[in-house]
Amino acid sequence: MKKRVVIAGFGDTGLLVAINLGKDFEIVGISPKPCLVSGQELGMRLTQPQAWKKDYLMPFSRYKHLHGVRTLQGLITAIDPNERTATVQLQDGSKQVEHYDALVISSGVTNGFWRNNALESVASINRQTDRASQKLLQAQSIAIIGGGATGASVAGNLAERYREKSVHFFFSEQQPLPGYHPKVRNSVERHLLSAGVNLYPNHRAVIPDGFQCDRFTTEPIAFSGGQDRFTADITLWAVGKMSPNNDFIPSDMLNDTGFVKADAFLRVDGYENVFTVGDIAASDRHRSSARNWGYRLLGHNIRAYLSTKNIRMKRYESPPYRWGSVFGVQNDGLRVFQPQGSSFRFPRWTIHTLLFPLAVRKMIYKGIYKA
Repeated sequence: MKKRVVIAGFGDTGLLVAINLGKDFEIVGISPKPCLVSGQELGMRLTQPQAWKKDYLMPFSRYKHLHGVRTLQGLITAIDPNERTATVQLQDGSKQVEHYDALVISSGVTNGFWRNNALESVASINRQTDRASQKLLQAQSIAIIGGGATGASVAGNLAERYREKSVHFFFSEQQPLPGYHPKVRNSVERHLLSAGVNLYPNHRAVIPDGFQCDRFTTEPIAFSGGQDRFTADITLWAVGKMSPNNDFIPSDMLNDTGFVKADAFLRVDGYENVFTVGDIAASDRHRSSARNWGYRLLGHNIRAYLSTKNIRMKRYESPPYRWGSVFGVQNDGLRVFQPQGSSFRFPRWTIHTLLFPLAVRKMIYKGIYKA
């Protein structure tokens, strides 16, 4: 009889864990969404929503290696480590108990309107994606608050595609992209300036009381450093005010900030059969196991735990700096920044002839059926 692996959170990372576990296990994936709604490339999602949907909004049924995986749309309400069960509240309000031999906590975070833990239909996801894009594109002057990759992505994509718009990018440090290599920060800063983005370093915006940064605003922006208030037609808040989706997780599994405590093997501290990966996992100071092939290593370690063979677990090692694509696909292709500060570019012609069909869909996702 196959061992059962329950994956609590079926976003970018949880889905890849399931794909890499293969058909040796009975896998149950639990998600509040009926499909993959990627948290990647917000700049593309807002400026090119139809192009974004083709690669980042995908029915689970299109992934070849999810054949045989049982997916449940619902919210996990409780984990019982002693009974090895996860309780799921389904869309109709009924509850279902899933037993596991190994549990993966990959429930991610809520961060703005683009990453949430709400039960949604495909139709509502499409409507909200299109509505957010239209609101932003109808504005003439746009303010983006927050100097991370999300804010830089939105600012850069807006300025590149809509030269007539006035794009204003506010961040609290001297340069955008804290946590990235200094060379990457310099490169991204130059790109934003060349695209015509107005940069405002050392501007820490005051978040209004009770505001969750989960919608656009139009009110004047105040700054804690005493700089003059700024008013734009519309303001996007990308300040990293993320909340871990942890309501169902026992408190002893969480650290002081609400993220899941992870050991060197991406197991939850104190639980040999509970693993964690992705933005919810406190694997390192950047919580970087959502990248860096964390899903692949976790697949190996789950296999090692559940196997009767003498397979040794592997340690997760994080790079010193964040890395990856910042702006997504641009007119000149896709640039990927490395942890050591260098970068390489996939030319535009390779994106839909080689990169996505071969490197992404065939190699990473191990095959995707045509729509």
